[in-house]
Amino acid sequence: MASETRGTVLVALVANLGVGVAKAVAGLLTGSSALLSEAAHSVADTLNEVFLLFSLSKAERPADRTQPFGYGKERFFWSLLAAVGIFVSGAGFSIYEGTRTLLHGDSKHTTTAEFLVIYAVLVFALVLEGASLAKAVRQVRREAAEAHRSLLAFVVRSPDPTVTTVASEDSIAVLGVVVAAVGTALHQLTGSAAFDGAASIVIGLLLALVAYVLGRDTKELLIGEAADPAVRLIAYSTITAHEQVVAVKEMLTMQLGPESVLVAARVQFDDELTAGALERVCTLIETQMHERVPALSQVFLDPSRVDAEDTERLGRNLERTVDEVRALDGEEALDRARAMRSRAGQRLRRVPRDAPGGAVARRTAGVPSAES
Repeated sequence: MASETRGTVLVALVANLGVGVAKAVAGLLTGSSALLSEAAHSVADTLNEVFLLFSLSKAERPADRTQPFGYGKERFFWSLLAAVGIFVSGAGFSIYEGTRTLLHGDSKHTTTAEFLVIYAVLVFALVLEGASLAKAVRQVRREAAEAHRSLLAFVVRSPDPTVTTVASEDSIAVLGVVVAAVGTALHQLTGSAAFDGAASIVIGLLLALVAYVLGRDTKELLIGEAADPAVRLIAYSTITAHEQVVAVKEMLTMQLGPESVLVAARVQFDDELTAGALERVCTLIETQMHERVPALSQVFLDPSRVDAEDTERLGRNLERTVDEVRALDGEEALDRARAMRSRAGQRLRRVPRDAPGGAVARRTAGVPSAES
């Protein structure tokens, strides 16, 4: 997956570099505000691809003494810088250039030959940007299919900002080329450079929007966002599928990187378990989690006493998680999680009805049924 992601970023880098040079040269020769804005856009995207490639190599370093959980969040940090780059270099320059054109008009008369140059460059850009976008979309579609998730839901919840950043950049790039072409055509038909300037401002606003969305999502990952709700449900189901587990007091998750998740849970085990048996159960739970979801790489289980308030709170949190999974993936995802738990071949320990929080513990043990 990392090599495919690197290939997608490299294709985008080459496309943006070639298109950026062509746009900049043609924009300076013709004085086209929209083309200069598109050139700034391509330059920003090229720098962002460099950031993303750098993040891939940095994130692959193994965990060490100073970073015991690894360097996976490097991907989040450099993706955040890429979003800032889109906003400052792309959106800022485009809005400035468009405003300047609206206020001061054409600095010189654009000839028919110059309009033809602009159209030729825009067609060239559309071909290269479209090819880069097609590769990014193919990868996202494949990853969404592997996750049994719709394309939109996958993009919204993906913990890997690299490919989604490239796909978002290329989508806006293709849309920006179309906007620039429309503004140029209106400029040619009416003779007013205001349309050229307006197109530049629209391109800037589009870039500002995508920069905001990417920055917001990456910031959440960087400061410690919880794992995907489907992953949380599988982790919880794996814990409660063991008869030695009485109840779960609390389960916390955090996305350590695009392919690494931390799980920390406070669990009440059977009081009759010996120290050796408790160790074997915890090891088995960790192994099963990793087998079911390889991203579950850091698992910590803390034996704790569970009371009625704990089980009520956990029940509410679990119900919200189930609702998230149902909204993202439909009932089929819950069926898959239940089937996965059933294949473990283990039965749940029945909590006595008169135990503290017994009713809620029984209801929240494992993946709830569709009727829950």
